[in-house]
Amino acid sequence: MVGLRGVGKTVLLEQMRNDAEALGVHSVRLEAPEGRSLPALLAPQVRLALLRLSRGERAKGMAARALRGLAGFAKALKVKYSDIEVGLDLDPEPGLADNGDLELDLAALLEQVARTAREAGTAVVMFIDELQYVAEEQLAALISSLHRCTQQKLPIGVVGAGLPQLRGRAGNAKSYAERLFDYPEIGPLSQVDARQALVKPARAQGVEFTVDAVEGIINHTKGYPYFLQEWGKHAWEVAQASPITAGDVQQASAQAIGALDESFFRVRFDRLTPLQKRYLRAMAELGAGPHRSGDIAEALGRKVTALAPVRNELIGKGMIWSPSHGDTAFTVPLFDEFMKRIIPDDTWKES
Repeated sequence: MVGLRGVGKTVLLEQMRNDAEALGVHSVRLEAPEGRSLPALLAPQVRLALLRLSRGERAKGMAARALRGLAGFAKALKVKYSDIEVGLDLDPEPGLADNGDLELDLAALLEQVARTAREAGTAVVMFIDELQYVAEEQLAALISSLHRCTQQKLPIGVVGAGLPQLRGRAGNAKSYAERLFDYPEIGPLSQVDARQALVKPARAQGVEFTVDAVEGIINHTKGYPYFLQEWGKHAWEVAQASPITAGDVQQASAQAIGALDESFFRVRFDRLTPLQKRYLRAMAELGAGPHRSGDIAEALGRKVTALAPVRNELIGKGMIWSPSHGDTAFTVPLFDEFMKRIIPDDTWKES
């Protein structure tokens, strides 16, 4: 059971899923957007995994029982989580994952799924992206269910990817989550790795970068993988011939920033309330961060206690996180620079 957090997590999550499938492991792939319940996300994907497992003669009976358990699970929790939609041909098995208590029912369901996988001589791994958006009680139920399966040495696990607050949310949900999961962080690439990410694929196509060009891209992107891709792409399109030069990178930077502003950054900005935008603009005024909550409040001319709800809302939306007590940092790299571009004047200081 692993929790991933940081930049490039989605790409790595997909690569890990592909590797698991290549080894014969059955994967359950889902993304946890805001406003959807975990049972609603899991139910159809678990159904697909069980249908695949049922193709083997050894596990057919166990898979049928697990599907009946899934039918009971969906029916019992439909009232509480109205977004559950899963079509099943089997009738529920009374007493199997149908109590209407998420923690109990999910544990019973996953246990039956894992027993089916063991009977088939394989394992099931759930790959869940944006795990920080799962409601705390639902995250607690997932962690508790996995703990129960782990104690019985059943072949089921979770690889979850999320923003930096994931570790804290998991710990709040269940105190033993800290020892149940590993939390590798995916941050900016080193200078050596960032250079390789640019130079190696270009060289495979017969194109080179000058040393200054590579250094320029790394300076612009701070080594974050997705931004390296954007700058590399636009520098490639701007350059007239090999090698790609620092001048090409400089010309491409405006296009790369514009593309990020209109897609990567703007999508996040448009989800914010006016007060949330002011809070983030105040953070940007102080720099990349992290910043003390008191300093942000002072920049806005407000008390820390008055801004605490706004800060919590922004953490809930995945815009900021707390690397240590009292500190606040952007979850998205270079977002401070975007905030200064999108709100360039002093209107954010107005009460």
